[in-house]
Amino acid sequence: MRLFLVRHAEAAPGEPDDLRPLTAGGRTAARALGESLARRQPDAVLSSPLLRARETAEQIARAAGLEPEADERLAPGATVDGVRAAVDGKGDTVVVVGHQPDCTGILLDLTGREIPFAPGAVVAVDL
Repeated sequence: MRLFLVRHAEAAPGEPDDLRPLTAGGRTAARALGESLARRQPDAVLSSPLLRARETAEQIARAAGLEPEADERLAPGATVDGVRAAVDGKGDTVVVVGHQPDCTGILLDLTGREIPFAPGAVVAVDL
């Protein structure tokens, strides 16, 4: 399975945290990311249930002709075990949209590589 691990695009500050939307720049970046990832022909696009992650996933899924799926296991505090469970049975190529520092920790657990994820960053991992 090929996993594309994505940190949500740039979000506006504010409270409550779970309702922070993407900024205008974040929406633009998410659309561009969607166009790029659509060429990889994902089978599914999963995201944290937080608004900024869902909005990022919506742009990616739209470009790929898919419906995004929110999954509680991808909320802040997500683990590699949660990601593995969320993507199980979703296809050969899956996009997961999450948060920091979770993305860095999950990538470290999967590959031994530690890469900081800027907003909208994506890393491909073969599971």
